[in-house]
Amino acid sequence: MFRGMKFFGRAAVLAAATLVMLVCAHSQTPAQAQARRLILKDGTYQSVTKYEVQGDRVRYFSAERGEWEEVPNSLIDWDATDKFEQGRQQSKLATEAVELDKEIDAERKAEQARSPQVAPGLRLPDEGGIFLLDTYENQPQLAELQQSGGDLDKNTKSNILRAAINPLAGAKQTIELPAAHAKIQSHTSVPSLYINVDSNEGAPASLPGDPPPLAPTERFKLIRIEVKNGKRVAGSLKIAVTGKMKTDERFVATTATAMTGGWVKLTPTDPLAGGEYAVAELLGKEGINLYVWDFGVNPSAPANPFTWKPDPPEAQPKIDQPEELKKREQK
Repeated sequence: MFRGMKFFGRAAVLAAATLVMLVCAHSQTPAQAQARRLILKDGTYQSVTKYEVQGDRVRYFSAERGEWEEVPNSLIDWDATDKFEQGRQQSKLATEAVELDKEIDAERKAEQARSPQVAPGLRLPDEGGIFLLDTYENQPQLAELQQSGGDLDKNTKSNILRAAINPLAGAKQTIELPAAHAKIQSHTSVPSLYINVDSNEGAPASLPGDPPPLAPTERFKLIRIEVKNGKRVAGSLKIAVTGKMKTDERFVATTATAMTGGWVKLTPTDPLAGGEYAVAELLGKEGINLYVWDFGVNPSAPANPFTWKPDPPEAQPKIDQPEELKKREQK
């Protein structure tokens, strides 16, 4: 009798534990971050780190894309999702679970490499571009810099990424930018600039005997821009009789550091005085790209529009840490 009661008690405990797992599987909290699957009725699945049921919708954080998404509750095969989750927790699907974890971990590391973290909860986009890391009201923000058409004084302009000119020998032409101020203004005097621009897009075709292209850390320079008569003068081009181009761009001293994912970090060596600046691209023997990425430095400027801000802590993906640091946190 006592043995039967003992067996009945253990069965009740197991049933209760199973019920708890089923309930937990349907109501994941944002604090949980283990990779799991939401299996759909068509046989496909979404790899997620957390999810929660909100009425007829299921909100989940995608382990592949690193952002919150939604799907109708009616499309999810909850029986298959629960079975897979129970198997993972009870180590009955160890092989499949391990392979899934490896796949998600590899995707996460690849995404981290393409999108380096520049501040807590703030990462660069994986599609590239040129971004300025600003601090506004004590919050780090990323603002994307757009190319400003380098208007020569003879009004030569083109809607391409890079432009080369072939002026008359002995001519001197200034590079002018429209308006007196750039659209993006840095509120800090030591902004970091993150650059990931394809060196081949819009560039002239190379010929045999041409020198090798500049290294990513040598291609980009920071230049000071002067404001004259309501326009910004980014520099001037001096062309010798031989056709050789010499630039006078007022370079600002910077430090260039290569990062993962093809990114380059450009930081001024000294704090920048208030005013207008631009990131310029050197084109080797072609001189300087007439289209620059402009910005200003003005601590009193209003907030920049359309900036990237840090994700809330619960939405931030897990970041790999050195083993030594992990040991310290466990003590």
